[in-house]
Amino acid sequence: MIFRDPTRGLVFAGINKPPPSVPSDRLAGVLSQARNDFQRFVMVLVCVHALSGTDMRHLLLTDLDLPRERLFVRRPGKRHIIYLDELTYHCASAWFRERHRRWPVTTNPHLLINRWTAVDTTHSPIGTTFTNIFRPTGLTMPTLRQDRIRDEAFKVADPLHLMRLFGISSQTAMRYITAAYPERTAKLPR
Repeated sequence: MIFRDPTRGLVFAGINKPPPSVPSDRLAGVLSQARNDFQRFVMVLVCVHALSGTDMRHLLLTDLDLPRERLFVRRPGKRHIIYLDELTYHCASAWFRERHRRWPVTTNPHLLINRWTAVDTTHSPIGTTFTNIFRPTGLTMPTLRQDRIRDEAFKVADPLHLMRLFGISSQTAMRYITAAYPERTAKLPR
């Protein structure tokens, strides 16, 4: 007997599945897993400000404005401003000093560099080393980024706040709000 699936070929509207939540006990020790200033700064950018790997790869040295406590994130068609909190400011300034100490004459304009890109004459951005930073934590960078946005959506329930804080699109903000409060958003127009 051959069974034929009667639902095959049916197309459903997108199902909003909330991103998985990271237990707080696993989040508590993430920053302590960093072995140096570079790793600590990257972890803060992901876990606090929800930056993606692409965002971090394209940060320029001129995007970090320590006197005004700001970091500019360049995205296609827009620019997102991150106002540095005390932790981020401390990690950014520590990385800035370490970067200058290790490679004082590098001409690479990117904020995040390593020993290969520091001497690269083509000024290429850093590669995919971000994955290795999060491996000891047992969590992935996208998981931590999504968890940060999800956590803020549960606290605030305001898509405009999410858009301003993380520089995400309105569709993404609404997806997180819908996942956080399905009973409130069920009757909203799609």
